[in-house]
Amino acid sequence: MQRFSCPACGMRAYFHNLTCLCGRDLTYDPQARAMVADAAPCANRAEIGCNWAADAGGMCRSCAMSQVVPLLHVGDNRQLLDRAERAKRWVLANLSRWHWFTDADPGRRPRFLMLSEHLGTRSEQIIMGHAEGEITINVTEADELIRLQRRQELGEQYRSMVGHFRHEIAHFLFDRLAMADGFSGPFRALFGDERADYGTALRTHYENPRAPGQDFITAYATAHPHEDWAETVAHLLHIVDFTDSFVSAGLTMPGLPEGFAPYEETDTERLLLIASEVAIAVNDINRALDNSDLYPFVLTGPVRRKIAFAHGWLRDHLTRGG
Repeated sequence: MQRFSCPACGMRAYFHNLTCLCGRDLTYDPQARAMVADAAPCANRAEIGCNWAADAGGMCRSCAMSQVVPLLHVGDNRQLLDRAERAKRWVLANLSRWHWFTDADPGRRPRFLMLSEHLGTRSEQIIMGHAEGEITINVTEADELIRLQRRQELGEQYRSMVGHFRHEIAHFLFDRLAMADGFSGPFRALFGDERADYGTALRTHYENPRAPGQDFITAYATAHPHEDWAETVAHLLHIVDFTDSFVSAGLTMPGLPEGFAPYEETDTERLLLIASEVAIAVNDINRALDNSDLYPFVLTGPVRRKIAFAHGWLRDHLTRGG
């Protein structure tokens, strides 16, 4: 994530800040990708701490995508929605660097169903997923203890709200890109035929799970070409974002070119090489504190080819018709 500053005093501002230490209210303009002065705030500013500028209709472009939200007076749903929407805004802001869902992007937008397991007198199981432009998110997992418990139960190295949004939005992006000339053939050559029965594939995966081996970024990616794509895209977005955050913080290291801009990089191999060096350096710092590695995944040759395919299409979707 890029660095921001207060439009009044120039002091460092963080992406989710509502106010600056100088006392000025902060509002993030997603089109300008900057903190701005005197912008009309999102109608959800007081309700869930949204600091984005309003579009027409009073909501910001992120909150307007949430078609359904949980009952905020029930339990801790208000706090859970606040945390989940913060993660959504982060992911959308990153994707805007490649012009997704900006004013320049004429394509359709996703619709989010932000649901909670807590319904007051009863609980309900929520299955996250994407179908025909609608993305279901279980905001209950914005509770860190619940998310960590499920990460352990499912044996996942990464399970975060940002990760959930990246994965599910990747399914939506597939639907848009699949309409473009030149996408489906190369996709199937790398990921397999996405027309294979999805329900059968998932049942097979859960009954007889496979290790990722050399061809997949995660075990879940082995389940079906759609999941392979979604996991690959999510990891591409992880990699670009942590590398961009490193550079934007003003940090440097041997091998990092001056002025390197991860979101502008067109050479995927160069991007992955630099990102790997950044990850190794931060892993060393984390190990000094006995913390988990920043990025504990190995990018094999087949996985790199899939990432390169996704990188090209996500970066250049406006010119390719996606």
